[in-house]
Amino acid sequence: MVKKTPPKMPLNLRMKRWLNKGVHLPLFDNLAIYSYNRLSMSNDRVQIMHTHLQFNVAQLLKELTGGVREYDVDAPFRGKLGEDIITVGPLRGRIKLLRTGPNILVTGALDSLVEKVCARCLTAFSTVIKIELEEIFYPIVDILTGKGLPEPEDADIANRIDKQHILDLTEIVRQEMLLTCDGVLYCKADCRGLCAVCGQNRNEKQCDCQDNQIDARWADLLEISIED
Repeated sequence: MVKKTPPKMPLNLRMKRWLNKGVHLPLFDNLAIYSYNRLSMSNDRVQIMHTHLQFNVAQLLKELTGGVREYDVDAPFRGKLGEDIITVGPLRGRIKLLRTGPNILVTGALDSLVEKVCARCLTAFSTVIKIELEEIFYPIVDILTGKGLPEPEDADIANRIDKQHILDLTEIVRQEMLLTCDGVLYCKADCRGLCAVCGQNRNEKQCDCQDNQIDARWADLLEISIED
């Protein structure tokens, strides 16, 4: 008689059962986000889709206050940040996740290469921006019971740890990058800007226009006398 081997439980269900039992799976503590619907089986190989700014903090939430995770970040964070701001290089740096009571404190320093338009010469330029993170993230479900938790009064949706215990830094990083970019106005400190008369970019070529030259459209105003 040929003895049949019982079918294996799908990997995603086995992993969920392990997590419920409190089994520590180091795979989920790296930069990848674990999501059951992102697992696929192909020739007994597991392919895990992941985003480098999302973290499964289920194990950290089960630890006592003071538990720590540290990660190196190297994320392909490219795209349009604002109306005239585009990220053109990866986001790199290091972050630290610290269990503080029921919440998680995220600190760290990241940098990326962005492209924006100079406010003086209106030329696109690239510059490295650096951001500092110090944000409190709060869970919306209890890690042990699965019951919903009340949100803090001043809670921001971007600081939620979702029902799958995923801490997502994407929106926080985007906001911090936008704020930092707002402080970078010029392609260089001594940018000479555009000539107000002919529009020549004075960084590339000096024109013959005089700074005190009066625009013909406003010449008639000189003939107006103002009496006391």
